[in-house]
Amino acid sequence: MIKTDELRGEIAKNGLYQSDVAKMIGVTPKTFYEKMKNGVFGSDEIEIMIEELNIRDPMAIFFAKK
Repeated sequence: MIKTDELRGEIAKNGLYQSDVAKMIGVTPKTFYEKMKNGVFGSDEIEIMIEELNIRDPMAIFFAKK
């Protein structure tokens, strides 16, 4: 389960918008918002976000337990 609130925080911390991250991972902003709503991203998308957003503790965001 992805902690979308924490992911939003990481996006903001980098001075970006969700639409910027959508472009980064190669999807439309609408698709990104759907992925955020459902909390589902592909492993390649997660890898890009970890690297581009300099996420120090990806396990806490992308592989969180309920």
